[in-house]
Amino acid sequence: MTTVSRICFIAVELLWVSTVFPCRHARAVEGGPPDLLPTVGSIERLDPRFDALVPKGAVIEVLASGFEWAEGPVWVMQEGHLLFSDIPRNRVNRWKQGEGLTVHLEPAGFTGLGAYGSERGSNGLTLDRQGCLISCEHGDRRVSRLTPGGGKRTIADNYQGKRFNSPNDCAVHSSGAIYFTDPPYGLPKGFDDPARELDFCGVYRIAPDGTVTLLCKTMTRPNGICFSPDEKLLYVAQSDPAAPLWKVFSVQPDGTLDAGRTFFDGTKLFRERKKGLPDGLKVDQAGNVFATGPGGVLVIAPDGTHLGTLLAGQATANCAFGDDGTMLYMTADSHLCRVKLSTAGPLPGP
Repeated sequence: MTTVSRICFIAVELLWVSTVFPCRHARAVEGGPPDLLPTVGSIERLDPRFDALVPKGAVIEVLASGFEWAEGPVWVMQEGHLLFSDIPRNRVNRWKQGEGLTVHLEPAGFTGLGAYGSERGSNGLTLDRQGCLISCEHGDRRVSRLTPGGGKRTIADNYQGKRFNSPNDCAVHSSGAIYFTDPPYGLPKGFDDPARELDFCGVYRIAPDGTVTLLCKTMTRPNGICFSPDEKLLYVAQSDPAAPLWKVFSVQPDGTLDAGRTFFDGTKLFRERKKGLPDGLKVDQAGNVFATGPGGVLVIAPDGTHLGTLLAGQATANCAFGDDGTMLYMTADSHLCRVKLSTAGPLPGP
């Protein structure tokens, strides 16, 4: 999603929030504030299998609003809170039931001097096997680890001596290896930025010893990334308006990938002018893919059937399972939302 498109969406959202929020509310949430939470959008059911994943009567609750572009949610089970990026503000926010919203980390993705374009913050977030925060940083063009003492360490910032474009999203394998995508969205001038050192958008693997391996360079705009429950498959979203799709790769014994295949093609949905492009995604314990894309969060069965959509009403960047695994948190443009599910997804960390 380009910055210009997001600016348009934000302008529409400001008008929408002022007119819709006062009159649409959800039930009160146990343990939450006494005021009813506002809701947004609707839920589209396309296949009977969807009802076993998203209960009838489910709503999309809005937990917080006012972000410039919310991204990268991750649930921290040990602390019982959610972390997520606000990319333009160079900030990681924290949301916790009963406490609300606080700033967790700032700066989050650019620590240099002066200005650095509008997409300088962190993007995708996850936890490693020790529970430390792993960040894809646009401005500093690296994948980093927040150590238990509070300091940051660079995990990787280059491939064969050439700096990454702007690491976008990541997933941690049980081996400790980190897989991530590297489109140039975080560079001040994107694809045409003179500071760009790699002329392709890669999917990479960082081994536990720090070795960086290029796994794929044929995707035009790789974005969201997630493993299947058994880690035999790796799903990667492609946020290209000319080819908005999701690919799936078989993970080889040495951690590399096969050539991959198209898992789901979102061209028809995109041409229907539904907001958003393939972006962040997560996979539940049964192998169903919850993928942000045109319209909101698409729920896609392991066989590639589109079962239904959580229609957020605005471009939706990413999602994450939280609480006991049955709550889906969504970053939808300027909103942080959640939906209660009947299925469960794996939680990151130890």
